[in-house]
Amino acid sequence: MPAVSKGDGMRGLAVFISDIRNCKSKEAEIKRINKELANIRSKFKGDKALDGYSKKKYVCKLLFIFLLGHDIDFGHMEAVNLLSSNKYTEKQIGYLFISVLVNSNSELIRLINNAIKNDLSSRNPTFMCLALHCIANVGSREMAEAFASEIPRILVAGDTMDSVKQSAALCLLRLYKTSPDLVLMGEWTSRVVHLLNDQHMGVVTAAISLITCLSQKNPDEFKTCVSLAVSRLSRIVSSASTDLQDYTYYFVPAPWLSCKLLRLLQCYPPPEDGAVKGRLVECLETILNKAQEPPKSKKVQHSNAKNAILFEAISLIIHYDSEPNLLVRACNQLGQFLQHRETNLRYLALESMCTLASSEFSHEAVKTHIETVINALKTERDVSVRQRAADLLYAMCDRSNAKQIVAEMLSYLETADYSIREEMVLKVAILAEKYAVDYSWYVDTILNLIRIAGDYVSEEVWYRVIQIVINRDDVQGYAAKTVFEALQAPACHENMVKVGGYILGEFGNLIAGDPRSSPLVQFNLLHSKFHLCSVPTRALLLSAYIKFINLFPETKATIQEVLRCDSQIRNSDVELQQRAVEYLKLSSIASTDVLATVLEEMPPFPERESSILAKLKKKKGPGAVSVPDLEDGKREGGELNGGGERGPDSAAMSASNASTPSPSADLLGMRSAAPMSAAPTSAGSLLVDVFSEAGPAAPSAAVNDDGFLSSAPPSEDPATLLSEADELLNKFVCKNNGVLFENQLLQIGIKSEYRQNLGRMYLFYGNKTSVQFASFTTTVSCPGELQSHILSILRATKPVEPVVEGGAQIQQVLNIECLTDFSEAPLLNIKFRYGGALQNLSLKLPVTINKFFQPTEMTSHDFFQRWKQLSQPQQEAQKIFKANHSMDTEVLKAKLLGLGTALLDDVDPNPENYVCAGVIQTKGQQVGCLLRLEPNGQAQMYRLTLRCSKDSVSLRLCELLAQQF
Repeated sequence: MPAVSKGDGMRGLAVFISDIRNCKSKEAEIKRINKELANIRSKFKGDKALDGYSKKKYVCKLLFIFLLGHDIDFGHMEAVNLLSSNKYTEKQIGYLFISVLVNSNSELIRLINNAIKNDLSSRNPTFMCLALHCIANVGSREMAEAFASEIPRILVAGDTMDSVKQSAALCLLRLYKTSPDLVLMGEWTSRVVHLLNDQHMGVVTAAISLITCLSQKNPDEFKTCVSLAVSRLSRIVSSASTDLQDYTYYFVPAPWLSCKLLRLLQCYPPPEDGAVKGRLVECLETILNKAQEPPKSKKVQHSNAKNAILFEAISLIIHYDSEPNLLVRACNQLGQFLQHRETNLRYLALESMCTLASSEFSHEAVKTHIETVINALKTERDVSVRQRAADLLYAMCDRSNAKQIVAEMLSYLETADYSIREEMVLKVAILAEKYAVDYSWYVDTILNLIRIAGDYVSEEVWYRVIQIVINRDDVQGYAAKTVFEALQAPACHENMVKVGGYILGEFGNLIAGDPRSSPLVQFNLLHSKFHLCSVPTRALLLSAYIKFINLFPETKATIQEVLRCDSQIRNSDVELQQRAVEYLKLSSIASTDVLATVLEEMPPFPERESSILAKLKKKKGPGAVSVPDLEDGKREGGELNGGGERGPDSAAMSASNASTPSPSADLLGMRSAAPMSAAPTSAGSLLVDVFSEAGPAAPSAAVNDDGFLSSAPPSEDPATLLSEADELLNKFVCKNNGVLFENQLLQIGIKSEYRQNLGRMYLFYGNKTSVQFASFTTTVSCPGELQSHILSILRATKPVEPVVEGGAQIQQVLNIECLTDFSEAPLLNIKFRYGGALQNLSLKLPVTINKFFQPTEMTSHDFFQRWKQLSQPQQEAQKIFKANHSMDTEVLKAKLLGLGTALLDDVDPNPENYVCAGVIQTKGQQVGCLLRLEPNGQAQMYRLTLRCSKDSVSLRLCELLAQQF
């Protein structure tokens, strides 16, 4: 780079910066800046032509002002003029200004591109480097279109200087990352790969960054780089620190290049050529040997560089997973780091050993360090290191050490950080299930888990223990006895009550012979917890009580008395009230045989992958990556995995077919896994949740891709409705626009508008990946009465495009007409192929009856007169419920207005109450609706009352609105 002469000091700039720094207040600074901007503007607009030095100085001042946070709206042309200067400092300032202030949409881009082309063709290495740096800094698609074909030629040209080659390689890398479709190597591929043989280490270091990125996307095109990378790595590893003096960092030869080479090799499988593979193994052995040598310097930079190469080499050894000797040596080396005084080294060692534990060659070697890892779990100060230690214990666990590891993890759970307790609970539950030989140990472990960390025990965990107890006859009596004893503790977690209620309801008869656990004792013990539990748990206990009547007829009178009391049959929660009334009636009128049939013991669950494992796989971090497959446990004889995903509440609640459990109480009974195709990168991208509902689909009408109503089912293999479909629908009751659904692959947005009984809905399907969706089809179906009586002319204006490119969005328009009132919502089914795998999901379209409201303004007198007219019992629907969201006044008003009604002020005598009025417009009739919402801030409760001229509308609106407040 040319030296800067004294004349380039720009004294005026120095004075300006000094003035800014000396300002005593923000106002003084702004005043000084405005004065300078006015001066610069006058100079640029003056008749006298400015010389290059003055332009450079003023452009520098503008750049400094911009960096202070002020907008600059002039001076761009002067900066572009500096690009044509032959002086390095002027050209440099011009490129710097453009890199920082000029955006890709600027009208000056064409002039800038011409100046850059001139510099690239000038063969002046300094000017070429400046131009390449500017291209990389801007990195826009316009830049890529202009120079993507030119830069590879500069990179491989024989007469290009080394410094320019470095800049060209890194510039090309930047363009490839921003616009990969425009950077096509083609004929340059082999010549770029051969840059790995370049004599200049800087060129090799820059080129390998480019080659690694290209290899990840196009491995076959660049596979010839493997042998060259091994050859270059061998030369570096075998060299002395004096051989590469310019690239030796604290006695470590070319550490950055070594790491990049090892990382490049991880993009490919082990070399097939025996000579290349032997040379690579020799390199890896040399790196492991050097790690054992005494350090040549006590400075931390030396150890950091040395360990960086070592960990990258170990990553390559793990990636290949084919050299038992190297894997064991790597494990032993990592074992030494477990007791190192440096925290980062201990963390990295634990993280790498998690991956080593999954290899059949090194698993036993990892297990030898179990005591050290347990000690780390107990004594480490850093929570992230403790979490990695827990991950490693989980990964190294097998049948020989399962009881020891589970015991240690349970012990640690009592003092574990709150941030990792949920993941620890899942891991303990999985290990206990996978390696249980004695099922009583499994039951003890899970109950102990609930006792220690009950708040972090998810539903999947206690579902699973119930499924396993039901599937194993030999453990049912022990489970009933153990859970009965656990419930006797004064402070008992609610999850323990759930497990106890279910198991005693099913198998309490197995311990009823002992006077200490007689039927009435069991019932009284469960009922003593009833008033402390949440609604879903109370619902489960009521089901256990009706089971008791079948198991123990002598408890019938006592339980009926409980069901008959006002707190049950007049409960404010409709679910509890309905169960109490139905169970009381069932126990009163059903014969013994009928009761025995309806309340028979739960059948065994079908075998399926554990839902706990599915949940753990969704978690991020190395622990989730190294999850041992539960299928391995099955192969080892772990027939414990007999439980399916049917929830314990299903058969227990079958006594009340009309009952509609609340979402939280709907234990896995109605749920099973939907068919899932392979998803990319992680389990988090599954389109259908493992707990999505899988009930039989009703015959339905469908809107096919041609946009017309079809009476045929939408497909022979319909997707299971998403478990969160109702939740997604409820989000749009009081709004018309937003994101309906989103996962790692697809985003579905909605924008809709309604007028009288007509509506139009715009659906936006966005591809969030870089890979195109093929065979993209959408189908809208109308289940049940919706087909012919409720919703008509549900038609797409045109079919969706069958291909959705990566990062693209397509639109579909649906026209809707409401014929009469309805309660169900249309279903949207989406199918497409991603990476060859079929993705299939189904959800509810947010078309609800309130969308066809027309607001009606009324006076207080008119409102209450009409209110009295709608006085028939069937015309009114009322619900008292607890607030689900904030009771903020403005939020409530916004939701009521979003409902579509008119919010009437000064109508209700109580100013705290809200009243609304509206008319639902259908093709066949108009339905008048009045609404009254009475909040109780102190109790955090609402009373919602609706009166409509049609009773079915009152009930549906009441059901919809209760979810909104």
